[in-house]
Amino acid sequence: MTSTVSETCQYPHQALWPDTAQRPLLGFAAWSGTGKTTLLKAVIPLLRQAGIRLALIKHAHHEFDVDTPGKDSHTLRKAGADQVLITSGRRWALMQERPQGRDPRLAEELARLDQSSVDLILIEGFRHERFPKIELIRDPGGDRPPLFLQDDSIVAVAAPDQLPLECPLPRLPLDGPEAVARFILDRIVTPDD
Repeated sequence: MTSTVSETCQYPHQALWPDTAQRPLLGFAAWSGTGKTTLLKAVIPLLRQAGIRLALIKHAHHEFDVDTPGKDSHTLRKAGADQVLITSGRRWALMQERPQGRDPRLAEELARLDQSSVDLILIEGFRHERFPKIELIRDPGGDRPPLFLQDDSIVAVAAPDQLPLECPLPRLPLDGPEAVARFILDRIVTPDD
């Protein structure tokens, strides 16, 4: 007898994980300017205080560079090196050029991580892909409808307390990183019984 995905899931929402995910993961999805990075910057230290080892994948929607122009690694990459590994006694970073200009796919990016060294993978962006996400909402009006209306992989919504919003999902305070961290610890990282 073969087991179904739901029978083999150890963690909440694991059925939504990409095939390359080996650890619990949670995305923060929202329209640009909603405050994803601000919330993550406050939540990450709280998770670290709870003993959680973290990795983060951030989707950039435009060309970016972590190399400083004028530095050797930047100069060599711009000269034509497809891969440049920058390494020191404290950290290393691998810059690799994509041969074709296409949007990254979450499953491919997850495969690049050393998932055995982390307890949780946080993801900023990739809002159109299917994996567990918290949607951040500041203003649900206009041409930016809430994503949870069309995306059943959203597992909670973070919004200002005073924002009237009909939502069947768990609601977290957008300006309450402690509540968001508690949700992650209780509902994402903790294995199902």
